[in-house]
Amino acid sequence: MSLLVLGTASHVGKSVTVAGICRALFNRGYTVAPFKAQNMSLNSYVTADGSEIGIAQAMQAIAAHREPVAEMNPILLKPKADSISQVIVLGKPYRDLPIRDYYKETDALLEVAVAAYQDLIADTGCVICEGAGGAAELNLYDRDIANIRLAERLGIPIILVADIERGGVFAQLYGTISLLPPNVRALVAGVIINKFRGDPEIFASGIDLIKETCLVPVLGVVPYTELDLPSEDSLSLSDKRASSSPIRIGIIHLPRISNFTDFEALERSTSVTYVQPGDPLDTYDCIIIPGTKNTVEDLLHLRRTGTCEAIGKARECGVPVIGICGGYQILGKRIYDRGIESGDEAVYDGLNMLPVETSFSAYRKTTIRVTRQAQPIGPILSAMGEVSGYEIHMGETISSGGTEAFAGDGSVSDDGLVFGTYLHGLFQNASAVTALLQYLYGKKGLIYTEEERTDPYDHLARHLEEHLDMNTIVELAAPVIPGRREAINR
Repeated sequence: MSLLVLGTASHVGKSVTVAGICRALFNRGYTVAPFKAQNMSLNSYVTADGSEIGIAQAMQAIAAHREPVAEMNPILLKPKADSISQVIVLGKPYRDLPIRDYYKETDALLEVAVAAYQDLIADTGCVICEGAGGAAELNLYDRDIANIRLAERLGIPIILVADIERGGVFAQLYGTISLLPPNVRALVAGVIINKFRGDPEIFASGIDLIKETCLVPVLGVVPYTELDLPSEDSLSLSDKRASSSPIRIGIIHLPRISNFTDFEALERSTSVTYVQPGDPLDTYDCIIIPGTKNTVEDLLHLRRTGTCEAIGKARECGVPVIGICGGYQILGKRIYDRGIESGDEAVYDGLNMLPVETSFSAYRKTTIRVTRQAQPIGPILSAMGEVSGYEIHMGETISSGGTEAFAGDGSVSDDGLVFGTYLHGLFQNASAVTALLQYLYGKKGLIYTEEERTDPYDHLARHLEEHLDMNTIVELAAPVIPGRREAINR
């Protein structure tokens, strides 16, 4: 059997709820897989076979102790420009489509999604599905393949998640349930109140009112807690707060920033700020240019705002500058666009900090997992050793006489303080975090000490077990015994 977790809006906690339920079910002895029919995110992940899926579904798969596969997120939309997204189907680039043209294809894409779900069910016997955005978008019902149309096709129990921190939780729940089509409304088996702060006893009467007005059970009130999990999309950037660490890392907040989850391990260890183009950079100890869905457009934006010049000045002052994926391309000498990035053929000057040139000559994407050895050049790379991650990029970068930053990838300056790489997930390697921070702390006469990290998914599962009626959720999601593994002593 399966379960569909819908939300009253975006960013209410659907992804985290699905991840927690997956780990709780696994801990109870079930084989389970996550699923999201259609996701829109610039934070993506590469599976073992080179397929690209949303980072949230990879996170949920890890929570379920499953290898991430394309079927867990059969349709991925990666916004590229205003109203245009790259469409990834079963892990592979399909085409760039304006939203109006994408909607013409939703019937066929729904069939792809349903077939992927059925493959997961056949493999595991239990699938925890996640909707997208808010469930009650009336104008989208005829083409909503992540919520309404999927619910109608699958006919599985629905749990609705609301975010009390936003305010108006009664309106969120009552309004959403009331606006659902009758056949979908009948599938709602319970609601979850998420991100609660304060004394839950004070909200006891609120629970009774929700039961009376919405006519569905309240499966629990989940207190707000800090979770060390990857963010799903750019909405999470507004939640980030820099810490009071003596070391400050500035990450350029590109307009089309992608895979900013690359830096969340750094956020746990030091002060990280996402700096808007045009803002000063002279107070940062390190500058990182992250990935982007459109290298050319973001490079031009950096030039218009004076950020290119500011990065150059920081480099002159001995501040390390690191480029990841699109950021690596921006650090190079030139970018040749054959109409793939901007729609027009043109040549653009990069920051000229690395002796490489990038060409966008074909609609072709590299998606691969890699393990590479950092080259012993300079104080940072010399301390990294072997690192693992994944490449997701358009374009081909050629070196003109420089030195690789990693075996088979990237480029590094002679002093080792400027380097670029296609390796997403670099700073999810503890050795990379330690190498960078030991250098930055050492420059100030300080000592960096690595913090011990516990499994965040077990923490999440315990949190949900404590505050949700998990027995009822298990009965809804996995009532069939044949889908169960032997219990695991953990």
